[in-house]
Amino acid sequence: DLESFGFAPEKGMTINLVIDRFSYEEDESFLQRLADSIQMAFYEGRGYCSLKNIDTEKVKEFSNKFELDGMEFLEPNVHFFSFNNPYGACPACEGYGKVIGIDEDLVVPNKTLSIYEDAVVCWRGETMSEWKKDFIKKAGDFPIHKPYHQLTKEQKNFLWKGDGRSSFPCINNFFKMLEENLYKIQYRVMLSRYRGKTLCPTCEGLRLREETSWVKVDGHNIQSMIELPLDELAPVINGLKLSDHDKEVAKRLIYEITTRLEFLLKVGLGYLTLNRTSNTLSGGESQRINLATSLGSSLVGSIYILDEPSIGLHSKDTENLIEVLKNLRDLGNTVIVVEHDEDVMRAADYIIDIGPEAGYLGGELVFAGDYKDLKKANTLTSEYLTGRLEIEVPKKRRKGKEWIHIKGARQNNLKNIDVDVPLESLVVISGVSGSGKSTLMKEILTNDIQIQLGMGGKKGDYDSVEFPKKLIKNIELIDQNPIGKSSRSNPVTYLKAYDDIRDLFAKQKVAKMMGYKPKHFSFNVDGGRCDECKGEGVINVSMQFMADIELECEVCKGTRFKNEILEVRFDEKNISDILHMTVDEALEFFKDNNEEKIVTKLRPLQEVGLGYLQLGQSSSTLSGGEAQRVKLASFLVKGVTTDKTLFIFD
Repeated sequence: DLESFGFAPEKGMTINLVIDRFSYEEDESFLQRLADSIQMAFYEGRGYCSLKNIDTEKVKEFSNKFELDGMEFLEPNVHFFSFNNPYGACPACEGYGKVIGIDEDLVVPNKTLSIYEDAVVCWRGETMSEWKKDFIKKAGDFPIHKPYHQLTKEQKNFLWKGDGRSSFPCINNFFKMLEENLYKIQYRVMLSRYRGKTLCPTCEGLRLREETSWVKVDGHNIQSMIELPLDELAPVINGLKLSDHDKEVAKRLIYEITTRLEFLLKVGLGYLTLNRTSNTLSGGESQRINLATSLGSSLVGSIYILDEPSIGLHSKDTENLIEVLKNLRDLGNTVIVVEHDEDVMRAADYIIDIGPEAGYLGGELVFAGDYKDLKKANTLTSEYLTGRLEIEVPKKRRKGKEWIHIKGARQNNLKNIDVDVPLESLVVISGVSGSGKSTLMKEILTNDIQIQLGMGGKKGDYDSVEFPKKLIKNIELIDQNPIGKSSRSNPVTYLKAYDDIRDLFAKQKVAKMMGYKPKHFSFNVDGGRCDECKGEGVINVSMQFMADIELECEVCKGTRFKNEILEVRFDEKNISDILHMTVDEALEFFKDNNEEKIVTKLRPLQEVGLGYLQLGQSSSTLSGGEAQRVKLASFLVKGVTTDKTLFIFD
């Protein structure tokens, strides 16, 4: 409190605080005192410290702040370049890259139209069209007759952000006007119509704060690097021009970066960018990233177990995958691959064939040895590998009479292509990984047909999708997502066949005497299910820092039901016995008992090759391909195939 000393400082006055006076000595205790004084000076001076020579009156200023020309910067550290840390994440979207705001795809749904042709849908109508007219008047040399998708980034920015004046009739100012007048209900409704998940306007989807772009290495900032595909990023890293000092500092770092990039390129992922979110990756891509991570760690003496890593891979990429697996082996590891792919089997040092067929017809070791011996063996696998058995090539193929016409597909990496797809045919979309197959089928074709059939959806970046309405009344996208989220979900409940099985048991004489209803034979609701395990059949034991373990329920012994419910029998079988049957066994059992309704619902599972599954098998234990086939069977049960349905399998 300087005023208590009779001194009243004025605003803007500089006050110096003397921390220490000394004459220089080459002594360790003096140097320690000097270091303490400098530290104290920086602390009291809030980052500033000055040194004054008593004899010459010269003053030298020091600062420990990260600044230049009076402008203070955030000091870079490891977290500064991470969007998973608040220090480096964009403050607007918190590192997600997307925010709830005005969605460009809803404001300009048809990107083939020009501004003059009403591409901006919120500027249609008698009142709002004044904004369009005003924009055209003040837009100068803006190409108002050019389709929206042909506009440059700068021209789109001008349409959305204007010239910086709040009075300019651009799209952002239009929505600002709506927000300022929210007391009018029609404006509230209009605003909600165009809201959605959209690219963060602050970081433009890069997820990092603006200050990270100011830090550059040889003219490149981190934001430009994470947007590059990996096959373009690798030469940039290899070609960095650094000073001798920087080279020495970065030597190990550049080695680590380049080797990791090489591994990602080896597994055929050169088309990915570092900014790509993991939830947009396919199962095969995720597996190959894990593989590249394993290669990068250079572990030896390890066992790697891979479950069908070639899923969704083009033959070209399978070659790269095999090369990577061999590299892992050559480092001194054992690589075990569960696989059906012919190329992977041919490349294996040792093959173990389990069979002879699936389910209760399997479980035996039918062959173990190398590829040469497998060709001489008599197993299903060897029959197909040698060509003695094969999937016949059709002698006659269907020719399309009616077609779906996709025009101007530009989404993601599609290059403005037109595609015609024949209807009432089996059509295959092929191409290397990352060529745009899923984008074309899921984000363009599926989305547009859903919009036209009134099933919702959002228009992407393409001109149009045309199809004969009389031939497509419904659309089903069947991907490899698991069926059912509950651990109690299983194929028989997914196909609704279990409803009929429960009704059957509720009609039995013992069940009627005891007053049991169909719900008593369900493991999803209280009543007949075991109270201890809640119909799971197992108890989940949390192991804290290790993986949880499942133990058979001690009360119901894995049957899932109370003892009194298990006393109800149909043809000597209780409800637990039925759930432990395979589909093939259950079909024979119910056919012998003339339960045609249940047989009709179960037969599609056998038809899609899933006769080996147990009726009560948990959905979480099914592979991706099995889950897809259960979904297909459910459509065969519904009979929707007669109702002009377009099926899309990924």
